[in-house]
Amino acid sequence: MIGVGKIKQYSNVLERPLSKGKQEVSLSAFAFLFSELVQYNQTQVDNIAELERRLEDAGYAVGARVLELFCHREKGNRRETRLLGILSFVHSTIWKVLFGKVADSLEKGTEHEDEYMISEKELLVNRFISIPKDMGAFNCGAFVAGIVRGVLDNAGFPAVVTAHFVPVEGQQRPRTTILIKFAEEVLAREARLG
Repeated sequence: MIGVGKIKQYSNVLERPLSKGKQEVSLSAFAFLFSELVQYNQTQVDNIAELERRLEDAGYAVGARVLELFCHREKGNRRETRLLGILSFVHSTIWKVLFGKVADSLEKGTEHEDEYMISEKELLVNRFISIPKDMGAFNCGAFVAGIVRGVLDNAGFPAVVTAHFVPVEGQQRPRTTILIKFAEEVLAREARLG
């Protein structure tokens, strides 16, 4: 029983191994940092569409890195190869890693074969943001849409991903729906795999 009860001392932070432990960020720290991201980007653009695009681009970079890190640490560099597998992975695993819980729902679009929706009653990035009336339907969920697009694109499932507010009867705040529209090549590949 050599080494039982001993803690290895590291002389340098660079020598420490990447921990698999549960890493959490303070909610107030995240809210402050995200608010600063939105405010900074707001000063750099002229319209709401450009602001949402910049937030989506920032989220895309996060999504790409989350996928790489998660696949390296947890899945032994294995990736999902099926459409429903990657959607379930994003809806449950990635959502839980980022937001501490599984997304409220994952649904297939009824009008189009290539559309799927992830819905969240109260998306974390919209929870602490108050939108001025002059900004209309600005949705900070564009950041999360970017994360989802980053995960999907880097897993080999290119898609257009957008965030939308959906009003809910009897509730003051609308739910946020992340709409995923896959590229034709994804559906063709899925049809070949049968």
